[in-house]
Amino acid sequence: MDEKSSDESSTLRTGLIGYGLAGSVFHAPLIAATDGLALDTVVTSSPERQRQARDEHPGVRIAASADELWARADELDLIVIASPNRTHVPLARAALEAGLPVVVDKPLAGTATEAEELAALAESRGLLLSAFQNRRWDNDFLTLRSLLADGSLGEVLRFESRFERWRPQPKGGWRESGDPAEIGGLLYDLGSHLVDQALTLFGPADSVYAEVDVRRAGAEADDDTFIAIRHANGVRSQLWMSAVTAQLGPRFRVLGREAGYVKYGLDPQEAALREGLRPSEAEAWGAEPESAWGRLGAGESPLTGGGRPVPTASGDYPAYYAALAAALRDGTPPPVTAAEAAAALRVLEAARVSAAEGRTVHIGGAA
Repeated sequence: MDEKSSDESSTLRTGLIGYGLAGSVFHAPLIAATDGLALDTVVTSSPERQRQARDEHPGVRIAASADELWARADELDLIVIASPNRTHVPLARAALEAGLPVVVDKPLAGTATEAEELAALAESRGLLLSAFQNRRWDNDFLTLRSLLADGSLGEVLRFESRFERWRPQPKGGWRESGDPAEIGGLLYDLGSHLVDQALTLFGPADSVYAEVDVRRAGAEADDDTFIAIRHANGVRSQLWMSAVTAQLGPRFRVLGREAGYVKYGLDPQEAALREGLRPSEAEAWGAEPESAWGRLGAGESPLTGGGRPVPTASGDYPAYYAALAAALRDGTPPPVTAAEAAAALRVLEAARVSAAEGRTVHIGGAA
């Protein structure tokens, strides 16, 4: 990807709130790599993270609190919220009330109702509101969308999707807190991605069944969770998210009337970003070797070489912010809408009720 070539006057000045994992590894590098966007200010109260932001993005301004952004809202064109989940709604509301478009890292809110209220506020002010769902640009997801589009699978009957880890010792922090106000646990962390992908591929959910467990000694939040969705069109999605998976399953197993697609392994973009690689510096960003390709076939096991290898599309996280910049510039819809985020949250809420009450929850295919 080429370095920025946009005119200074057309560059959208971006304020980033939060410089932990999401802010430093995902948002800041992708914003900096996007034509038409400039990382203007990073908000963090941590001196260590302030130094890190300055080192990684020379010339960036630093603010200790979001209030400093609202005080000079006329100097900014976009706010990106990458702070802990409990702060998403109040910060997004404050940004919108300050007259600024907003991107919120997933989950947009703790409930679908809160997401819808934010969407209504954004609409009333004529402002963009989008949720960051980068996993729509994972290499395997893009490949699967192509297979669905060209009919390689035939009518899809079942979609299996996993984000599994072997992490037997809790790491602590707000993501693993048992306090409901933190909106932690894998249901809302990894589940936000898995549910969004399922709804994007196969449409609204009609019913939800879930099993939500806390398995590890000393853990407070769910770390071993399963969601089954029946979509309004009859497709069934089965989604696993776990920190206690000693043997990892396939990332995708998709079964159709004509063929099935099985894909192991994770998209390489997160690992590359964590290592400090940047899209603008990579010759083949998001590409993976042939040995990692998934396989397409019928009546054969991919583990014994059955089916044919399917070249994996290159992952493309930069596409999210490129589309966002275009939406701000041209008035087109954002790459992920608040309504889509609310639909995913409705499924997550139903999953929580299902697990607590031991029953299937019908949600009527609401969008």
